[in-house]
Amino acid sequence: MAFLELERVSKAYRSNGVITPVLRDINLSVENGEFVAIVGYSGSGKTTLISLIGGLIRPDTGTVTLDGARISGPGPDRGIVFQNYSLLPWLTTYENVYLAVDQVFPKWSADKKKAHTEKYIGMVNLLPAREKRPAELSGGMRQRVSVARALATDPRILLLDEPLSALDALTRATLQGEIAKIWDQDKKNRGAHHQRCA
Repeated sequence: MAFLELERVSKAYRSNGVITPVLRDINLSVENGEFVAIVGYSGSGKTTLISLIGGLIRPDTGTVTLDGARISGPGPDRGIVFQNYSLLPWLTTYENVYLAVDQVFPKWSADKKKAHTEKYIGMVNLLPAREKRPAELSGGMRQRVSVARALATDPRILLLDEPLSALDALTRATLQGEIAKIWDQDKKNRGAHHQRCA
């Protein structure tokens, strides 16, 4: 069995009595350490697929399993970076990342949570902006906060839902390289095998 596996997965959405199929009979196997890119036109079901893997929605038919266990809801083993940043606007950079760390590692001491949070903010080069709120950050900086928050939860899989599509070409190219470098460096530091799905 593959590390991540989708077997005969289908998903449709219902609105005003109309059923719109989005995914039909999808089979996908991802091995440990693999990098997978899902390419398709707008509306082809890429976000739905990521939401299924992330446990944000459930398939109408079929199964999604991670390391042999069925995915039935969200979990810290799957980090998601969304296209729209999904940051809490009233929290600072530090607070947005700390909130995720606090939720995933509730038994850690306050000092350990603080050090862990600052480590990942530093990884995305945002320590000078640690006290700024999202409205005070550029699009690229907000996306780096999202990346730091996802990585700080120590996920086994990093799911990227077109996180760079709203950025200009130069920022996109720079951040693309930074995300890959940070993920690879973090993987080496932990001595573990992780996946990236974009």
